[in-house]
Amino acid sequence: MDKFKSTLRHDASRVKQYIISFFKWTLIALVTGALGGAIGAGFRYAISYVTDIRHMNPWLCYLLPLGGVIIAFLYRVTQLSGHADTNLIINSVRTDEKVPILLAPVIFVSTVVTHLFGGSAGREGAALQLGGCIGSFIGRVARLNEKDMPIAVMCGMSGLFSALFGTPLTATVFAMEVISVGIIYYSAFLPCIVAALTAYGITQLCGLDPAAYILWEIPKLSVLNILAVAVIGIAAAVMSIVFCVSLEKTHACVAKFFRNEYLRTAVGGTAITLLTLLIGTRYNGIGGEVIAAAVENGSALPYDFILKMLFTVITIGFGFKGGEIIPTFFIGATLGATIAPLLGLPASFGAAIGLVALFCAVVNCPIASIILSIELFDSKGIIFFAVALCVSYMLSGYYSLYSGQKIMYSKRRARFINRNAK
Repeated sequence: MDKFKSTLRHDASRVKQYIISFFKWTLIALVTGALGGAIGAGFRYAISYVTDIRHMNPWLCYLLPLGGVIIAFLYRVTQLSGHADTNLIINSVRTDEKVPILLAPVIFVSTVVTHLFGGSAGREGAALQLGGCIGSFIGRVARLNEKDMPIAVMCGMSGLFSALFGTPLTATVFAMEVISVGIIYYSAFLPCIVAALTAYGITQLCGLDPAAYILWEIPKLSVLNILAVAVIGIAAAVMSIVFCVSLEKTHACVAKFFRNEYLRTAVGGTAITLLTLLIGTRYNGIGGEVIAAAVENGSALPYDFILKMLFTVITIGFGFKGGEIIPTFFIGATLGATIAPLLGLPASFGAAIGLVALFCAVVNCPIASIILSIELFDSKGIIFFAVALCVSYMLSGYYSLYSGQKIMYSKRRARFINRNAK
């Protein structure tokens, strides 16, 4: 009888702990998602506003060197030069490394400056850093212990990612999957999805539409079409390696030859300005209209993916702020649209496949990528997307946009390797 009572008390205690944890994380996630959604909505409006200003005043692209100096000054005066990228956020999930809250306004302003003057960058890098800052801040306010703080950081990441892209399920899985390839932090599932859905709801209330595209042409499921899609996956894997290596080598070489941050960003801004004078403004900023044209109409120039990669590598490599994922969408979509007709596939469908396959290859997140294809393209052609993703994921090796990412398990065999991404 005593043993039965002891077991009953033990079970009741465990149930109580689960209930407490459920309400604790739901509350933290709601607050994080609401704050992240509000900041994310403001960030989207700010990027859209300055982009419109730049489109109406193309001469602003010629002031990009000045924008670079402003960004360098912001990081110098706030002493955040060593906390300037997404790797800090990724590392903070695995370690007790602190995320300074001051990073949030600095990355916000720096990214807006980059887009105002025509730097070729995205916005998700800022989203992950903003989200990490918010999650870390709320975690400290809630006095979470060192084991709970990583979940709070992932919670913030998923909230901001969801607010910017309007893809809450992708944001949820991406935040859990991107930290350590081969391991998903399922304990963060509840808080991440609550934060992502809350942030998504806030952006909907603010009148911001989610990212979504219409696929007009989907080929029949056949062996030849599957092989053609696999070829696009191979091309995406190769392009991902070129892109990641170019970013890494450019950043290393620039840091070596231009030790002064002001000179470094000014030189990079001058290079983009000269390229803009030669080529035009097609590759400045986010390039959302080019992505939409490629996916919905199959419209892309055969050299779009090369020039966008060049513009982005210079922009990010020389110290401007933003992100690499939307440029990845641009590169992948235009790459797919270019090679798909050569394989007998519709150009627009090839653009969609290329967009998601390249995203998967550069972030090493196949599950999040499959969900992204569903949220962006309404689950149409899901088998084709899955084929392209598995090919690009495996053949991209251990390269990544984020050197702080850990590759826990081999992509070739069931073996624990625990190594840093390249």
